[in-house]
Amino acid sequence: MTNDPGLYGYLPYQGRPKIAWPGDARIAVWIAPNIEFYEMNPEPNPVRAPWPRPNPDVVGYSHRDYGNRAGWQRMMRAMDEAGFRGSVSLNVALCEHHPEIIKACADRGWEFFSHGIYNTRYTYGMTPEQERAIIVDSRATIAKWTGQTLDGWLSPALSNNTWTMDLLAEEGVLYTCDLFHDDQPTPINVASGKLISIPYSLEMNDTIVYNTYQYTPRHYGEMIKRQFDQLYAEGAESGTVMCVPLHPYLVGQPHRIDAFAEALSYIAGHDQVWLATGREIARHYIDHHYDAVAGAVAAHDAKRG
Repeated sequence: MTNDPGLYGYLPYQGRPKIAWPGDARIAVWIAPNIEFYEMNPEPNPVRAPWPRPNPDVVGYSHRDYGNRAGWQRMMRAMDEAGFRGSVSLNVALCEHHPEIIKACADRGWEFFSHGIYNTRYTYGMTPEQERAIIVDSRATIAKWTGQTLDGWLSPALSNNTWTMDLLAEEGVLYTCDLFHDDQPTPINVASGKLISIPYSLEMNDTIVYNTYQYTPRHYGEMIKRQFDQLYAEGAESGTVMCVPLHPYLVGQPHRIDAFAEALSYIAGHDQVWLATGREIARHYIDHHYDAVAGAVAAHDAKRG
């Protein structure tokens, strides 16, 4: 008997098939801004309340709305100056609420992947077909507003069901950010098709750093640099991935932006760094490394019995 959900096989970090990134890069670094829209008083979910305070939570709503008014512009300037493109974890309803933001990101060649329709509509308690409808809606909305395909997925508020990964693969999504188990991409066990997990770090997520750990901006900047230094060193043996997930209402605050910008400049100042998007990482991995890693996982599992 085991409680392992079987989402992915086990293969120790050392001894895996070597990952080679474009340009002989040691590390692929990608930035994932969560550009979100929160409803003031959404429909109730049987599992999770949308706000910590009683509805209507004007404080929570307006704090998050700061990101869509002032915070995203500061965040974007810092990324521009360091040469980073974003991979937008998008609540797709924002396309209609704030098309100016979508255009600014698209004009810079940023990727758009789905973070659900609204960040206050969770998939808990949904049927598979209700959840599939969100994926289909996300694909259509992203295509309509940006002309891009839907290649990545981060469930709204990290809400998942046991069938979520199978649905993503069936609908042609290439990668998920819902798993936090590794520093390299990982093949995911799905009923059909191919799906990979790309590292999306909770440890580097500004929500966790500022709201849970309650660290200072200076400490956050140092965390980003230390994370990079370690993964950069390890990447000399086999390519690693570093993700910095962001929320403009947090990182875009005036007193926080300088530490973040300085950390990005530090990363960009190194050689053998691939400043990538999630889509670019996923496609390269699937084209060049998926089969070798999946085969090694299967062999390791067979050896373990």
